[in-house]
Amino acid sequence: MNWNVRYRLVSYVSSSLWVVAVGALVAAQIATPLVRFLASRIAWTGFHLGLNGARSLTESIITLTLSFIVFTFGSLLVAIQVASGQYTPRIIATTLLRNNVIRYTVGLFVFTFVFEIRVLARTETVVPQLPVFVGVMFGFFCIGAFLYLIDYAARFLRPISLLHNIGREGRAVLDSVYPENLIDTKHPVPSENQSGPVTRITLHEGDPGIVKAVNVEQLISSAEKAGGVVEFGPQVGDFVGSEEPLFLLHGEAAAIDDRTLRNCVVFGKERTLEQDPLFAFRIIVDIAIKALSAAINDPTTAVLAIDQLHRLLRRAGHRNLRTDYIFDRAGTLRVILRTPGWNDFVHLSFTEIRAYGAGNIQIARRLRAMIMDLTKTLPDKRRPALQEQLELLDHVVERAYAEPKDLELARIPDAQGLGGS
Repeated sequence: MNWNVRYRLVSYVSSSLWVVAVGALVAAQIATPLVRFLASRIAWTGFHLGLNGARSLTESIITLTLSFIVFTFGSLLVAIQVASGQYTPRIIATTLLRNNVIRYTVGLFVFTFVFEIRVLARTETVVPQLPVFVGVMFGFFCIGAFLYLIDYAARFLRPISLLHNIGREGRAVLDSVYPENLIDTKHPVPSENQSGPVTRITLHEGDPGIVKAVNVEQLISSAEKAGGVVEFGPQVGDFVGSEEPLFLLHGEAAAIDDRTLRNCVVFGKERTLEQDPLFAFRIIVDIAIKALSAAINDPTTAVLAIDQLHRLLRRAGHRNLRTDYIFDRAGTLRVILRTPGWNDFVHLSFTEIRAYGAGNIQIARRLRAMIMDLTKTLPDKRRPALQEQLELLDHVVERAYAEPKDLELARIPDAQGLGGS
């Protein structure tokens, strides 16, 4: 199985609710005869239920678990509608469908439902005491899991929880894409002529799509064997159309088979977080500007989004973002793979929020506090971009507030958004 096929399969399974439910159904089919086998080998005396009592208890658990399944799926559909409408549709695939608490709770309900049906089918003239006992225990587990799921979902769908989860995943992606700290850079950045001339170009075949992931290790190995340099044309997160340049092969890398190169790239219909550090910023900014719209008018949620952008920018500012040039173990340039730079992260974090929210004193003060804190805590080379954002913020604030007192208040940095001076 090729790497890109395997990657798509793993990504699909990890974000599909039905896969866990079907797995639970299969597990129940296996567990039921196993429990009956154990019951035939041991003398179980834990329960002394009669035939009518056992059937009534089993039927009650079947009704209970079926109700839980229907309620959970119905609530999930409502949650998806609310989250996509109030926050952003991007969080559906990145958070809701990938949440293991929801997925495995549904799996528990399905497992118990199928298990109890099979136990009921065997309860005709003799009560299988051990299977009935096991089913009752799973029924209690389902009740507890359902109560926990209600509480969990109520907390999970709060803006702070969604933003915190996206911010945590964004920091993990930053560490993965940019593994070196800024002060630990191991290789100098080569000039363009060191990669050699482009000897062949590989075009994208098939349907247009967005680049989701690239197998960098395989590209390094292929380039090392060929003795050349492989340059990946687009960037992770870019939309690539049919017949557009995909790989630019330098020097001896022209000998690499096109299928080997294309198998190192995964395309999809939408961006994902696995190898796309800018996407985490994009989702958070979308939530912030949605909250700043006149229809919603929730600047406090936008402040919570800026909190997460603040944390992400601090993490990005301390990483070596110049990973366009990737070397093999011998220190030879093998792959050119463009990744977002510091200016990309800064512009995405500030531009739209400033345009939509600088007229709100909460947002103006919170943006200023973020700029000033990052200026103090990040290395000197990160400061010019931040200083530019501070100047732009000053210009917008001056135009937004005609009253001197309001203008003076808007220029006070505030990490809470009108939480103090």
